[in-house]
Amino acid sequence: MPDTAALIRAQVSAMQKLAFMDGAWRGTAWTILPDGSKHQIIQTERIGPFLQGGVKVIEGRGYEPDGKVSFNAFATISYDVQKESYQMRSYAQGYAGDFTMVLTDKGYYWTIPMGPVQVRYTMTMENNEWVEIGERMVPGQPAQKFFEMRLKRLGDTDWPAAGAVSPG
Repeated sequence: MPDTAALIRAQVSAMQKLAFMDGAWRGTAWTILPDGSKHQIIQTERIGPFLQGGVKVIEGRGYEPDGKVSFNAFATISYDVQKESYQMRSYAQGYAGDFTMVLTDKGYYWTIPMGPVQVRYTMTMENNEWVEIGERMVPGQPAQKFFEMRLKRLGDTDWPAAGAVSPG
């Protein structure tokens, strides 16, 4: 029988490497649309620990200049003790997927395989700013940047742990 307490301790310990993400964030983001034009929005992220810190919960929202939400995403990040790897489960724009997340000295990256093409998102912390880029990678060609967001931390958030249903 596995020692579940030891597994939870290992998960929580591994997830501490991502504690820098916790909080509320806001900044700008842009993406290249299919017609080649650049579309800019205000991007927000709220991120917090769940299950005693063993899982990271993320919600991203993109706002148009009029305040309308035009992008909404939800994700969880966890650490698989047996595989010794970080996993992201992402939901955005009608898609869902499970992706391996690789930590780096300054952040992380994760990749979406799309046949021979891959889409890679790379996050780095630069001068207390969250910088994330998206690149389309076609074999034999230089990576093509199609997305960038730059966020500043606004402060702490009690999300998602706040508001749990009480036992009585």
